[in-house]
Amino acid sequence: MRITRILHEGDARYGSVDGDVIALLRGNPIRDGVIETGETIVASSAQLLPPVESSASIIGIGMNYPPRPDGPQFPPPQEPKMFLKATGSAIAPGQAIELPPVDGEMIHEGELAVVIGRTAKQLPRADALNAIFGYTIANDVTARDQMLKDGLWARAKSYDTFCPLGPVIDTEIDPARAEIATYVNGELRSSGNTRDLLFDVAQLISHVSQVLTLHPGDVILTGAPGGARTIVPGDDVEIVISGLGSLQNPVVARP
Repeated sequence: MRITRILHEGDARYGSVDGDVIALLRGNPIRDGVIETGETIVASSAQLLPPVESSASIIGIGMNYPPRPDGPQFPPPQEPKMFLKATGSAIAPGQAIELPPVDGEMIHEGELAVVIGRTAKQLPRADALNAIFGYTIANDVTARDQMLKDGLWARAKSYDTFCPLGPVIDTEIDPARAEIATYVNGELRSSGNTRDLLFDVAQLISHVSQVLTLHPGDVILTGAPGGARTIVPGDDVEIVISGLGSLQNPVVARP
């Protein structure tokens, strides 16, 4: 099932996507289950919203792919490196990434994102996948020089608009073999496959749930394959993940 979230007649609504048809749902299917209403709209006419509500926690994982031969080298982490992105950083497909007026490089990071479907606390790895509702695409935009300067990640990761998500949550894809490609202005900038994750999806959910209680709609970003590069105003960033489609956002200077 492919779930999207849209603005419909002034209200945020969830829907089930089938080709160019969205069947509108009642309530939040992540939390309440899928309840059909019988209403449908044309998908191509819908205004997309981030696929999770604004109260959702966004947990990032850093350094979760092997280093590229042509990139910075680092010893493999002994456990997942967690950080938080502000809930207000989430934006919809097509919405502009606004780069703030700070010195240094800002980069794209295309990633597979996991959407949690039930309350999860201190889960063993063997039970972790049962906590998943589905998967979506994320762009973990980062002010890289600011992150290195701070020695901490929260500020560099949490500017408004620094977490594009969407366009759908897919409940069926295989998270162990998903191809990820990031394009800027049509040029391939970064690519990888989730089979190369240092810590797989079950390990990540189990690890995070030992630290904090996960709730329906929370999002875990699984990490970006190497090759993240600079973005500047005027760029167009597109992330493609097999089975999930394309997440595309223009880049502008913050007004």
